[in-house]
Amino acid sequence: MEKSSLDTAKAGAMRFNTDSSQMEIYDGNQWTGILATSPQQQTGGTRGLIMGGIKLNPTRRHADVDFITIDTTGNGIDFGDLVQSASQGAGMGSRTRAVAGGGTPSTPAGTDNIDFHEFASLGNFTDFGDFATAGYERIGLSNSTRGLFYGRTAGPAHTNDIDFITIASTGDAITFGDATVNKSGAGGAGNATRAIHCGGDGPNFITCDFVTIASTGNAADFGDLTQALGNTRGGNCGNAVRGLMTGGNLSGNIIQFVTINTLGNSVDFGDRTVSKSQVAHMSSTTRAVFAGSGEADSQVIDYVQIMTTGNAIDFGDMTDATNGYAAGASNGHGGL
Repeated sequence: MEKSSLDTAKAGAMRFNTDSSQMEIYDGNQWTGILATSPQQQTGGTRGLIMGGIKLNPTRRHADVDFITIDTTGNGIDFGDLVQSASQGAGMGSRTRAVAGGGTPSTPAGTDNIDFHEFASLGNFTDFGDFATAGYERIGLSNSTRGLFYGRTAGPAHTNDIDFITIASTGDAITFGDATVNKSGAGGAGNATRAIHCGGDGPNFITCDFVTIASTGNAADFGDLTQALGNTRGGNCGNAVRGLMTGGNLSGNIIQFVTINTLGNSVDFGDRTVSKSQVAHMSSTTRAVFAGSGEADSQVIDYVQIMTTGNAIDFGDMTDATNGYAAGASNGHGGL
């Protein structure tokens, strides 16, 4: 018979429930079962999605979604399409489901739509719900249960909004709290308990802050980037220990990392194979992958091993040349 704890559980605490014979994690409100599954069982390895973006010559936004198997190398393969063409959107993933939110379809104000699809099957995305306010350049971060959307641009203004969704359900995004400063298009990292938001367009290109995913409330200061990071597409790139971020119109090809469970400044990791990138980030627990470039239409995908440091290596090519601004998601990142 399971005995009640004398202490109040903290978000991220784990236990073995002897009644159900299942491992459980406390999400800040309740104990939920931990699924005994893996990307290998579901999709033959961690699957990364590259969702939407913008192409030049001629300039057009698109709805294309490519997929890659992160633990191998090779070219992207067509997965399906988003509900609508969009660039500068946010991506996130649970073990089973990919979510794409916001972006700029055809209007400077951006869109309020959120789309989703299961990682395990190919096909077009389906409507998930809406944001309360249209915008673009949000950043997506998630654990296995909850997805967070950090910041946005609406017209010329940057905001400090943080919204959240429950990934396994559908419905509209709900207010979580506020970031420490107004900005958008930032880098991000997270594990099962903590989401970190670094750099971005706005007045504080080096600021990093964090929240505890299972709670709600305003973000707190984490530290600073060693190199300013503006207008990238970072989010949940790393494992449970390290988060990696790169790209943007300020840091060029520089890759930086933070240690997620501590507080402090980022550390130099190495360089990408291309610079000035508006890049989609995705990862397994061992490998970080970056797709896209902001210099010109490019099909480049490159990668690094998360627990080392050094320069990126060529992974393969996307199915079509793009100027970047795509959203990335995976079913095996460090938040799961």
